[in-house]
Amino acid sequence: MSVDQIVQIFSRVLGTTEVNAGSDFFELGGDSLLATRVLSAIARVSGTELLFEDFAEDPTPSGLLGKVHAAAS
Repeated sequence: MSVDQIVQIFSRVLGTTEVNAGSDFFELGGDSLLATRVLSAIARVSGTELLFEDFAEDPTPSGLLGKVHAAAS
């Protein structure tokens, strides 16, 4: 999984192209229900299931990628 894949997931779920590796999901208008859609998409692509708490700690594509890598090792 790459940060670009997570950026694409954020963009699709939020309906915006204004996403980069450091974008905060909640500042872009995301909420907890949409966050579950992001987590599901990440699990489908990476095979790694993250918790909402993981998402809330760092709700950016780069932060979530770090969580995926940490969980996979």
